[in-house]
Amino acid sequence: MDIQAYLQRIGYTGRLDGSAEMLAELQECHLQSVPYENIDIIQGVPVSLNVEDIYRKIVERRRGGYCFELNALFGWLLRELGYDVVDHFARFWRDETDLPPKRRHHVLLVTIGDSRYLCDVGVGGIIPIRPLLLIEGLEQPQRNERYRLDRDEYYGWLLMEKKDSEWSRLFSFTEEPQLSKDFLMASYWCEHAPDSIFKNVKMLAIQTKEGRNTIAGDEFRLFTKDGVSAFTPTSKEEYNEALKTHFGIWI
Repeated sequence: MDIQAYLQRIGYTGRLDGSAEMLAELQECHLQSVPYENIDIIQGVPVSLNVEDIYRKIVERRRGGYCFELNALFGWLLRELGYDVVDHFARFWRDETDLPPKRRHHVLLVTIGDSRYLCDVGVGGIIPIRPLLLIEGLEQPQRNERYRLDRDEYYGWLLMEKKDSEWSRLFSFTEEPQLSKDFLMASYWCEHAPDSIFKNVKMLAIQTKEGRNTIAGDEFRLFTKDGVSAFTPTSKEEYNEALKTHFGIWI
């Protein structure tokens, strides 16, 4: 696996000094270059969590993936670049109806000096585009969003997001370190469970410099500072071309 090819894939051309600013730029570049998508799951193609397989999919074939793929590969990159990285399981609370949610999300904690940062490049919705300092109660604004990390006796760290003056849970995680194989069963459930949203709903999303692009059904939605524009391709060829243009995906 080639670090430079990965950096080229995400469009990172900055310094390689192992700093917190470099980490932030890497995460932002990743979110704006590698889409969140579950096309393989929808089409019944098995998802591999082997990091070499993920590298071939995302870097060489220019595809995206979901949290267990994206954060696994991003974690590999960060370690290769000299960062201290630990993988953790998380419970995703946003839009969850069956509470409390099961542990089916993958996040990263990165330590730089005396500071720890929460990193995540594996969410299709609105998320922090840059790492968050792991400090309880500190409000951390990003773009038009505000985030805060709280603590819970049972659920551990709670990533909170502010909406309409109200704080709500985005996801939670405990600090028990996880091995790559620990995510296999959760990923298998996401792929195969009859009631798994990943198996039943096509999801594509990518961050942009002005907002984000998403797909809802067959409708492409482009969010910018000026609002939302939407269109629905009328042919397979037009659809695939839109995937290339707005998500960088070659199908």
